[in-house]
Amino acid sequence: MPRIAKKIFIITLAIFAVVACQTKADKNYSSNLENKNNTQAQVCSNPRPEMCTREYKPVCAVVDTKVRCVKAPFPSTIKKTYSNSCTACSDKNVYEYSLGVCK
Repeated sequence: MPRIAKKIFIITLAIFAVVACQTKADKNYSSNLENKNNTQAQVCSNPRPEMCTREYKPVCAVVDTKVRCVKAPFPSTIKKTYSNSCTACSDKNVYEYSLGVCK
């Protein structure tokens, strides 16, 4: 009986750790966004674009790095400059974007 209780405890602890890490990362992703024009962030719509024009209207996007539960020096999101909003939203790891080049 003690072996079963120990296994249940370990599985429960692992589930709580995974849920806690994912929730914290999702809440904090937009706090990493800054740009020169200080405009509001735009969320990418679904379905994502498959083809884009080659115009240059730079945007600063928040990109998911797929890293969870590690604080410094590996953030869960990064800022990346894309040539335009269509190109940014075609990347499936982009959460949102704002006009202008990333600082």
